[in-house]
Parts: sequence; C-alpha cells; structure tokens
Amino acid sequence: MIKIKIENIKVYDLNESIKASKYSMSTKTDDCSDELTNTVIKLGHSPKGSGEDQFLTGIRVAFDLTFTNKAWIEAERYRFLEFVSSQSTMHRISKFDLSQQYNEYVDKRIIEIMNELKDKYNQTHNKEDYLKLLYSNPCGFELTARLTTNYRCLKTIYSQRKNHTLPEWREFCIWITTLPNAKDLIIGDD
Repeated sequence: MIKIKIENIKVYDLNESIKASKYSMSTKTDDCSDELTNTVIKLGHSPKGSGEDQFLTGIRVAFDLTFTNKAWIEAERYRFLEFVSSQSTMHRISKFDLSQQYNEYVDKRIIEIMNELKDKYNQTHNKEDYLKLLYSNPCGFELTARLTTNYRCLKTIYSQRKNHTLPEWREFCIWITTLPNAKDLIIGDD
C-alpha cells in the first residue's frame, strides 16, 4: 500500500477563528470566546458553498506532503491549496535516485528504462535525450512540496476524496481527521 509522507505540520489561528465565528451575532466582539460551542459546530457542518462555514478559512494549515505525479495533478484543482515550494522534476530529474522516487505500482522494467534514459542524458547532455527522460517519467513518481491551506478547503477535499480510487487521497483524508477539532469543524457526521 502507498504510504504518503506528511511532515512539519502547523495549524494556525484555530482559537481565533472559532472566536471570530461568533462575531456575526455579537455586538461586543471582546465578549466572544474561543469555546467550541454547538453553534460553532453547526456552522462547521453547514453545506459547502453556503457561506456559513466561512470562519474555517481562518484556520490555516501548513505541511510538507509527498505525493505522486498523478495525485499532484489532481491536487492543483483546489484553489486554496497553495504551493509554497516543491521539488522540481524539470531541474532534478537527471539527479534523483530513481529507485527511491517511484511508488510500488511502477513496473520495475519501467524504472530500468528510466535509469537508462537518465544515464544517457547525463552522458550526452543532449536536449532530445533530456526530453525523452522527462516525458517518459511515469505517474508513480513521488515529489515533496510545502503547502498551505485552510480548514474550509480541507472540508471540500475530504468530502470529494475520502473514497477516491487513488490510495494516496484516501490516506490524505485519514490525515485530515487527525487535525485539531477535525470531526467538529471539517468532517461532521460523515
């Protein structure tokens, strides 16, 4: 089974955003607490797109994620899943230890071919050899990126990907459930 890596996790402004969720019904915001009340949980469970869960955008999450090329392409659809920086296939494909970069679903014969293409390019430094190496790279190639997002985006990702065909998405959704107050603010009754 694919094991994704999620490291260097930081959650910001959880309490501050819970407090801010109470502003719309308050005349004195200083009196609002960061207590996780039934009303806050109800707002967190509101339907995606209703706007009632807007306070979740203030709960920011930063982390390093190692995903396959296939999953990265799908991750790019989430507008508020921001890439801070990532490993570069373009700059480093000829430098990676390819035996370590592919997941278990990449056929060993393909890895041998990729190593041959890499060796040839490293000998010739020919542009055509480089493009053959780059474009032959399979979807099971894994790269790490630093990402930032928020609980509202993670709520959408969870609802759309928890039963996804790609195992890395299902594993990512399991990780979402481990975040502080995830059941009350992101997942709901599932």
